[in-house]
Amino acid sequence: MLNSKKIAFLKALSHHKKPIVTIGNKGLTEPVVKEIMAGLKAHELIKIQVLGDDRQARVNLFEEICKVTGAAPINHIGKLLIIYQPSDKNLIRLPD
Repeated sequence: MLNSKKIAFLKALSHHKKPIVTIGNKGLTEPVVKEIMAGLKAHELIKIQVLGDDRQARVNLFEEICKVTGAAPINHIGKLLIIYQPSDKNLIRLPD
């Protein structure tokens, strides 16, 4: 479980990252989910760019991505979604 200190730490780490997945008009398709899962496995903390101007659709998409992947929601800023899922590699050491 992520507390506010860990979430703040992950938000700070995500600032310099570029989106590795872009979700377009077709939404959360199987290939997109596979890319997200591969990104999480390789990086643990990823940014996802969502095209489209409907804020509520982005919020729903954020929730769906986290549900499908099992990742933790970290932040939603405009059209960027940030999610985290620890991997076996332990690339990111969270504060206590």
